[in-house]
Amino acid sequence: MTSRNRHAVGRRSVLKGAGAAAATAIAGFPFISRAQNKPIKAGMVTIGSGRGAMVGSASSKGASWEIEKFNAAGGLNGRPIELIVRDSKGKPEESARIAREFVNSDGVDILFDADSSAAAFAIQEVAKETGVLTVHMNSETSSLTADPKIRSWNAFRSARQGIHDSIAGGSYAAEVSKTKGLKTWMGCSPDYAYGRDSNKLFFEYLKHFHKDAEVIGESWPKLFQPDYTEQLTKILQTKPQAVYTCLWGGDLTAFIDQSNIYNLFAQIQVFAINIADYSILTAVKNLPKGIHSGSRYLSTFPATKENADWAAEYRKKFNEHPVNWSWENASGAKFVTEAIKKTNSVDPKKLAEAMSGMTIDSPFGVGGKLTLRAEDNTLVNYATGWGETIQKDPYVPDVKAVDWKVILELEHEWKKANKYI
Repeated sequence: MTSRNRHAVGRRSVLKGAGAAAATAIAGFPFISRAQNKPIKAGMVTIGSGRGAMVGSASSKGASWEIEKFNAAGGLNGRPIELIVRDSKGKPEESARIAREFVNSDGVDILFDADSSAAAFAIQEVAKETGVLTVHMNSETSSLTADPKIRSWNAFRSARQGIHDSIAGGSYAAEVSKTKGLKTWMGCSPDYAYGRDSNKLFFEYLKHFHKDAEVIGESWPKLFQPDYTEQLTKILQTKPQAVYTCLWGGDLTAFIDQSNIYNLFAQIQVFAINIADYSILTAVKNLPKGIHSGSRYLSTFPATKENADWAAEYRKKFNEHPVNWSWENASGAKFVTEAIKKTNSVDPKKLAEAMSGMTIDSPFGVGGKLTLRAEDNTLVNYATGWGETIQKDPYVPDVKAVDWKVILELEHEWKKANKYI
């Protein structure tokens, strides 16, 4: 596709505002022509092709559904939000180029980063340079918002964060380790910012809660690599009692399917933080029983009517299960629309001021609430826990929630140790 054609496709909207025309499907996203009133432009950078294409599909659906509600209620004094979605193909340099194009050529009012952590830091630089309100909706790498040198007044994270989930995972894994006598561990995580961050922090908190745990090996597969024979062979030769992995999406599906060939799960306890998500649970050819996983998105956790209803409505609307990226992007979009309603404006400074410390009603939060913490513009109080897989729905029937008081206390110590505060 030529640059000119890409621009033409990108200018089409995915949302229906006042006076919008009939929908047209373009490159996997539902695009609809512009409303008569001047729209508020939101540009989404995401992965729309290749093995990571599910990221873009789920992200755009989660965000567009919330924006659709805002538009149906009249938008901002009749102005709807127009969501423009472009495919980075999972390449950070392309993500940064698209983000700059959104700002400099398309004049977007809001920038949605629905890409991977590999791209988030490049998009963060665009946020700093341009001052456009930016929401990181998928990146979980802790330093993105924790490190004050990287943080920016106009950039927020509506995604879960590595340090929070690592404390939760380390706590759970330590209890399992003590019960089952697991002492020797190995890591197998993707070789980029999120994988390195998650692997390091998981083992840090495993050892915090279980002093006898020992890491005897690590393996670093490339992002989106097709074959895990080398990693699986190394695991079987090293013979740890337990393995941790934060592979995700199609990579995790491939890893599990290939692990079944080697009968890995019968020999070693596997802790895979990203399995408890319908994108994996329904895609794996033969889901093994007894894999330990963190909660990504399950309609049964939190075990509330609001969460179950949201999942049912999403499935009815899109004919598929919601996943982790669905709720993270829906949450990010809702924070933005609530800020627009509160300020009656799209001025980035006014929106940022309104979003800093904002709490919204949400089916994904503890007690039905989510908060963008003011001190670092990051999401807290989302439901997080761990459990073991079974081979059919509900897949992870007993999720053990982790107390946010413990998470926040240990996160504070971690920030001090890293000189972030």
